[in-house]
Amino acid sequence: MTRVAAIDCGTNSIRLLIADINPDGSMHEIDRRMTIVRLGEGVDATGKFSDAALDRTFAACDEFSNIITAHSVERVRFVATSASRDVSNRAEYVAGVLARLGVEPDIITGDEEARLSFLGATAGLAANVQAPYLVLDIGGGSTEFVFGSEIPEKAKSVNIGCVRMTERHLHGDPASADAIAAAVSDIDAAIAEAAAVVPIESAATVIGLAGSVTTVAAMAIGLDRYDRKAIHGSVISKDAVHRVSERLLHMTRDQRASLPFMHPGRVDVIGAGSLVLDRIMQRVPNSSVLVSEHDILDGIAISLGR
Repeated sequence: MTRVAAIDCGTNSIRLLIADINPDGSMHEIDRRMTIVRLGEGVDATGKFSDAALDRTFAACDEFSNIITAHSVERVRFVATSASRDVSNRAEYVAGVLARLGVEPDIITGDEEARLSFLGATAGLAANVQAPYLVLDIGGGSTEFVFGSEIPEKAKSVNIGCVRMTERHLHGDPASADAIAAAVSDIDAAIAEAAAVVPIESAATVIGLAGSVTTVAAMAIGLDRYDRKAIHGSVISKDAVHRVSERLLHMTRDQRASLPFMHPGRVDVIGAGSLVLDRIMQRVPNSSVLVSEHDILDGIAISLGR
């Protein structure tokens, strides 16, 4: 058994999973937590991390370092995704993480991000979930499309994350019809780009990951608080996804913030995230999406035990 710490630093959030990985590859979760740091704030426009975004991220790293030490972790992997691939001041970010956690960020490619998302999402699936799978990981800066059965066979990462689409298009409170139409055009073009590589219409099961998807699921099933156990494994129809997205896009910020399951860090970007999921579901023939709370973070942890 190996005790590991997996850290996923994305455009919107930084997350920590501490787990014991058994020799057979199974995982026992010890601690899981998330902090919204909005590291990618403004990156689409400026091409660099802001000082404020770095300060928020480094503060979270300090907190995670204390937790990792308290749990006597043997192996640590810090994975950095979409926003970290795009910036001019990456060296400052790398140095700050190394100083606090003793490991450099592993700034992975979109293909590696897709592989880890697939690994996390498909580990431990129920026996009746039919392959092949299309795994959708909707992040802050990008969305990964991964197709496969036992292993990823085709993958594509495209720049249509919830933070990126919000900053690019959805500025109003609520966003205007013209702004939503512009976002739809952008998203549909990226889906077409992904579909040129990944056979998205051939999957028996669509599996949706990450905070935008799980928040849509919480709203679709009518939760009065965020409940990982209720959300994990839920099956949401494409019609329900569309209804939820329409509601979120036409709510004011205050109305979204008042939803009992809404994480404060997702209030500003959930409309865009739900729209990405909705447009994908409109494109695929599948009638529903299987929602998973297991994602790239779990994949990172499992990779450390191998």
